[in-house]
Amino acid sequence: MNENIFVPHIGVDESGKGDFFGPLCVAGVLVDEKNAEYFHSLGIKDSKKISDKKILELESKIKANAPHTVIVISNKRYNELYSNIKNLNRLLAWGHARAIENILEKDSCEYALSDQFGDESLIKSALMKKGQTIRLEQMVRAESDVAVAAASILARAAFVHKIDAMEKEFGIKFPKGCAAQVKDAAKEFIQKFTRSRLDEVCKTHFKTYKEV
Repeated sequence: MNENIFVPHIGVDESGKGDFFGPLCVAGVLVDEKNAEYFHSLGIKDSKKISDKKILELESKIKANAPHTVIVISNKRYNELYSNIKNLNRLLAWGHARAIENILEKDSCEYALSDQFGDESLIKSALMKKGQTIRLEQMVRAESDVAVAAASILARAAFVHKIDAMEKEFGIKFPKGCAAQVKDAAKEFIQKFTRSRLDEVCKTHFKTYKEV
């Protein structure tokens, strides 16, 4: 994009990809010159650089000021999709394509930007009729773009809400990421609810699943 000309575009990002527990959340946000300026003034940046508390504050402001979509792929659904697709990049591409399509259902846009993962053609081939004509770009550290940063915040907020709901439902603390305490939580879950139900709360293709 030319630095001097702001092109309205959809930013797409995901959260939960590297977390053993919890869903995969994909979000898309459509920014134009006006809301991009507002988002910059709010200090919107890559969700990994913002606390979860701040993310939950920014979530409502993004949703109130931009066309957006959030897709939450529950663990059970995620595991079904993964066993069919057997490739994380293809699964991500499917999620990113759905996010772009959801926004294009209501708003027209000619350009979309996503973080670099796998081959660009993966998202393109997953796009349906409305998305086939969009100019799609993948960029390393795309979160530096305000639309992708806003999408990363909505995806992370959805992930935080879902983990919170899971902890209330099962009465277990589900640590984020893949650290040692994740295994302890998995063992606690198995003791309480049996191993057969572990796929309701985790991603079964992770090494951790076999280890517990």
